[in-house]
Amino acid sequence: MIRVVFNQKGGVGKSSITCNLAAVSASLGYRTLVVDLDVQGNSSHYLGFDDAEWSEATVAHYLSQKSGFFNSGRKPVDFVHETPFENLFVMPASPELAHVEKDLESRYKIYKLRDALQDLEAEFDQIFIDTPPNFNFYSKSALIAANELLIPFDCDSFSLHALHILMDNVFELKEDHNPNLELGGVVVNQYNSQARLPQQLVDVLHGDQLPVYASFLPASVKMKESHSARKPLVHLAASHKLTKALESLFGDVEGRNYASPEEASEKGAAEPA
Repeated sequence: MIRVVFNQKGGVGKSSITCNLAAVSASLGYRTLVVDLDVQGNSSHYLGFDDAEWSEATVAHYLSQKSGFFNSGRKPVDFVHETPFENLFVMPASPELAHVEKDLESRYKIYKLRDALQDLEAEFDQIFIDTPPNFNFYSKSALIAANELLIPFDCDSFSLHALHILMDNVFELKEDHNPNLELGGVVVNQYNSQARLPQQLVDVLHGDQLPVYASFLPASVKMKESHSARKPLVHLAASHKLTKALESLFGDVEGRNYASPEEASEKGAAEPA
């Protein structure tokens, strides 16, 4: 399964959700790959990759390599690296992504990532793609390559507006380039059960008939500690409530378990902050 985590709005927890779902997947024994398409490289850094390492073997180098009739270039697996965590691998980002984007667009390489990940599906049970927070060449490539879209939503009115724009863009891309892309669901992040606005916004999501995963991710400083330690939460704090929420979310993603409007309302009323 190839899943893309995407939202055009920044700061919604995209990289955190990508890496932590992937880490949960790996901890359950699945060979899991994270593909980092964001020039900022947050997922790569989180999983132990630094720019100085593997400088010629990143996703940017794979996408930009040229092949001829007698030379097919290096294989996608040559750009995949182990992380410090068992069963978890990364195809890291690079600052080069910013430099090669126009060239890739001009050469119409929008399907190259899809072809690579179709090959890598034979090597991995789960593939998660982290994307830049805008609708550019790389996010489009990811949406074309993926089977399923996960949308992080951080319970903010600006995020709601961005979500409506995103859905319009994704629908058009699905129609033109990837009819098999499905909306997995909306990941409710930074949820504060004691505040009124988050529940109102979740109600709007249900009113728009969007699938909302049953497990909401609470706001917690533990996520920042996880970033600093460069350890996904399942490895840093296995018993923490946010870790448990992420494990539950992975189960929701796998089983397509969604919250009904009534269940979401009960969650807002009953959950501790």
